[in-house]
Amino acid sequence: MPKPKAKTKAKVWYPVYAPPAFGEVELPAVLTDDPSKIIGSTVDVTLYDITGDYSHINIKLKFQIVRVEGGKAYTEFKGEEYLGDYLRSLVRRGSSKLDGIYDVETKDGYKLRLFLLCCTVKRISRSQAKAIRSIGRRIITEKASALNFIQFVQEAVLSKLASDVYNEAKKIAPLRHVGIRKIKVLTKLVERAEEGRETEAIAEA
Repeated sequence: MPKPKAKTKAKVWYPVYAPPAFGEVELPAVLTDDPSKIIGSTVDVTLYDITGDYSHINIKLKFQIVRVEGGKAYTEFKGEEYLGDYLRSLVRRGSSKLDGIYDVETKDGYKLRLFLLCCTVKRISRSQAKAIRSIGRRIITEKASALNFIQFVQEAVLSKLASDVYNEAKKIAPLRHVGIRKIKVLTKLVERAEEGRETEAIAEA
């Protein structure tokens, strides 16, 4: 006699929310039969979806689900990246494209890797390129050490950090675009979220 099939658990849609630094905006919901299965998964949206500013349509954000409570999924910022077509549109003939890659640590111990992009008005010398990269490294590193994770991410994503680099680097050569084209959070967010909840529990005990 065949064994009866085990009952499958019904799948449920869980609303997903951006972290407070991004206004706790509702993100695309996820479908699962077990909320523990979605911990660590990521949700991609554009910065436009968060701000409503159409100039942000070409910037993709990545959020990682770190906990599920009360039927809702909560996230932390995981990364940012220029969309491919937008990135290609910034590179033009007769100009220089400079990339800088910097690993930094925020005031509260989060580790990130930032990819700085600088596009010049015309071709520049190696010494000028080296000076601009050096400015980028100094400003980004100093900012990271002075700000906590949330503050630093806000400045990086909303172009405040790139603006600071632009204002100093333009003294070296005319610049057409400066931006943080990619951000990778190297710290394991789920583990940090769990550590945070353990700390709260100890404080309450």
